[in-house]
Amino acid sequence: MSIDTSKVATTNSTAATASKPSKVGAAATWADDRLGLATLAKKNLRKVFPDHWSFMLGEIALWSFVTLLLSGVFLTLWFDPSMSETHYEGSYAQLRGIEMSRAYASALELSFDVRGGLLMRQIHHWAAMLFIGAMMVHLLRVFFTGAHRKPRELNWAIGAIILLLGTLEGFTGYSLPDDLLSGTGIRAADGFVKSQPIVGTYMSFFLFGGEFPGEHIIPRLYAIHILLIPGILLALISAHMLLLVYHKHTQWPGPGRTEENVVGYPMLPVYAAKAGGFFFIVFGTAALMGGLLSINPVWKYGPYDPSKVTAGSQPDWYMGWPDGALRIMPNIELHIWHHTWALNVFLPIIVLPLLMFTILLMLPFIEAWITGDKRDHHLLQRPRDAPTRTATMVALMTMYGLFWAAGGNDIIAIKLHLSINQITYFMRAAVFIGPVIAFIITRRWCISLQRKDEETLLHGYETGIIMRSPEGGYSERHLPLPADRAYVLAARDRDPDVMGELEADGPDANGVEKQSGLAGRLAGVRHRLRKLMYADNVQKPTAHELEEAHHHAEHEHELQAPMEGHPAEGHTEDPTHGAAARPMTVDD
Repeated sequence: MSIDTSKVATTNSTAATASKPSKVGAAATWADDRLGLATLAKKNLRKVFPDHWSFMLGEIALWSFVTLLLSGVFLTLWFDPSMSETHYEGSYAQLRGIEMSRAYASALELSFDVRGGLLMRQIHHWAAMLFIGAMMVHLLRVFFTGAHRKPRELNWAIGAIILLLGTLEGFTGYSLPDDLLSGTGIRAADGFVKSQPIVGTYMSFFLFGGEFPGEHIIPRLYAIHILLIPGILLALISAHMLLLVYHKHTQWPGPGRTEENVVGYPMLPVYAAKAGGFFFIVFGTAALMGGLLSINPVWKYGPYDPSKVTAGSQPDWYMGWPDGALRIMPNIELHIWHHTWALNVFLPIIVLPLLMFTILLMLPFIEAWITGDKRDHHLLQRPRDAPTRTATMVALMTMYGLFWAAGGNDIIAIKLHLSINQITYFMRAAVFIGPVIAFIITRRWCISLQRKDEETLLHGYETGIIMRSPEGGYSERHLPLPADRAYVLAARDRDPDVMGELEADGPDANGVEKQSGLAGRLAGVRHRLRKLMYADNVQKPTAHELEEAHHHAEHEHELQAPMEGHPAEGHTEDPTHGAAARPMTVDD
């Protein structure tokens, strides 16, 4: 058979080019020659991200923030932050002719006269709720799984600051309509500022431009709300994302996953498509809530009047816990140097939030100091694998929840027909006793789960099949775990042996003398905390223990085979024998 060589393609030494290059391609080539965008994009657009449902919690916060920006731009076009007085002549008949500030009048106009204004107001408010709530749950996920450890301590600190600024941003936005409810909140904030010893009244005058309420507070809060805090949030979120890319994403342990790699999907096309679709889910959820669920109906409260207070006023949920601390704080005041120290306000509103935020910010650094762990960690831990860490966060959550419940003590008393005084006394004790109980229960629960994991690794999982021996005894048959499940259970590191540290006098095993003075006392405190963190933990089985369990399983199989009608000799070993976790194997 002959071949027409004129129709056979030959290999070209140069890439094919269009006969007439497009202007877009020429512009892209020009930019790439000077900025190197193609190399940068190729590297980052193919970056791999692991896939797990818990990783989407941070994305909910991110897309909620984007929803806030989009809806906030719409509201900015119509909202007037002026505190100048005007008479309302809009569509809402119940308030027509009443004197009010321009800020409140424009909030009413947005709600009743601007097409889609009420929907956008409510989308904005619900997105703020989602933003702060998602950040809190994301923070818990990061801490419970150990994703805050080296090298991500700085990213944890950035996330904590974002949470604090998001809370302040929510308060400033909540205060802008200048209705009676938000005005009550500003009045409370003025009292909080004045509670600071010596400088409180000066700070209040500086913030309000004179006596409360003044004429400058709404414009100042408006500037803070739309410029200052959003700008800082944008910068911090960008830094947060850049550090995420730089450090690479954490992943759950599994076959093929190590501290040196990432198993998942590339940015393009898979992850980008999923993230883009998830944005529309978050935005659609906020829009659905904004269209169906009313929130902050400012027309019901009327304009702010310093002589009135809204009955049953409650702040947004994320401000409920300091409000609860304020409600249950005993009435303690000091008079020093002709100044009144209102500790009943200063401690729960100023000191407690700053203390809680400082503890939250320092958690990774405190844990690293206690454990002495200086390794990089890219594999996540299950909460049960770090019982003391998990119990610590549960204790903080319990304290937060009790303070939050105390913020509604009046509502609880009304709905449940209880004494508000008894509720207050109960909460005063519960915020101290409850976290301790929660710590003990959670820690013991995690240790029990560790013990269950050890038993499962050594003896396999329970099948529900009851076996009877020739002697008449009964036992339940166990089967080996699948290799991937056994790998997950055995992937965690063994905890350091801390029982013998600093116990004996004189130099340690390495010949290093014990420290004295303050350094020595700190070393002793650190040692006691390390013992608390590790002493009762159940370690994963050693290779020798797993080998013994494997041989024991083989022996049991030889005894059970005749009863099942199979020959005892020549059986085939389970293919998972010798795997990384080396679980017990029983031939079916």
